[in-house]
Amino acid sequence: MFGFLRTYILLAAVTGAGGTAAGYDPASIAMYAWAGQGLLGVVELFSWTEVADRIRTGEIVSDLQRPVDPLLAYLAVDLGRAGYALLVRLTVPIAIGALFFPLRWPTSGWTFPLLAVSVLLATTASFGTRYLFNLLTFWWLDPRGPNTLWLFGGTLFSGLALPIGFFPGWAQTALWCTPFPWMLQAPLDVLLERGDPLRLIAGGAAATTAVLALGYVVERVALRRLVVQGG
Repeated sequence: MFGFLRTYILLAAVTGAGGTAAGYDPASIAMYAWAGQGLLGVVELFSWTEVADRIRTGEIVSDLQRPVDPLLAYLAVDLGRAGYALLVRLTVPIAIGALFFPLRWPTSGWTFPLLAVSVLLATTASFGTRYLFNLLTFWWLDPRGPNTLWLFGGTLFSGLALPIGFFPGWAQTALWCTPFPWMLQAPLDVLLERGDPLRLIAGGAAATTAVLALGYVVERVALRRLVVQGG
C-alpha cells in the first residue's frame, strides 16, 4: 500500500515538473520508490530501542560482562537481520512494482556488486546511528525522546520521504554532511546510476566509520556514569 502511495505521489511531482524533476524521469522515480520501500527494511529505518530498553532496566550489565563489546555484538546481530531482509524484504517490493510500473533498471553489470557494497555500508551506518540514539538513554533515561528524533531524521533526511535532490542546493549540501542520506539515498543513487558510484561508496565508508567511532566513544563515556542497583 505504501509503495503504491509513494509511487503515485512521486510520479505526480515528476509529471507536474514537466516529465523530469531533479534528474528523475517516471521510470527512475518509480524504481526509486519501490527500491526504497524494499531497502527500508534492510537498512532498518524503523524504531529500534533494544539497547535503550536494556539501559533503562539495567540489563545492559549482562552485555558488558560478555567478552565482546556491545557495539560489535549488536552490529553482528543487525547484519544478520539485514542479510535475511535482503532476500525477502527487498526483492518482493521491486517485483511487485515491476508488475505495475515501468522501472529503470541498471545498464552496467558493475552496478550490482557496487550496490551490494553500498547497501552493506548503508546498513552499518544506520545501525551506528541507531546505536548512538539508544545510548542517549544513559542521560535522558526515557528512550521515547531519542526515538522520536530518530524517526523524524530517518524519514525526512534519508531520502525516504522524498529524494534528497528535491531539497534546495544548500540543504542538500548540509544533509550529505550527516549520516542520514548515506543510509538510503546513497544506495538508491548507486542502483539508479546517478553520480560516481565510487564516490558514493567512499562517502558511505566515511560516514559509517564516523558513526561507529562516535558510538564507541559515547559508549565509553556513558559507562563511566553507569549505576546499577546492587553493584
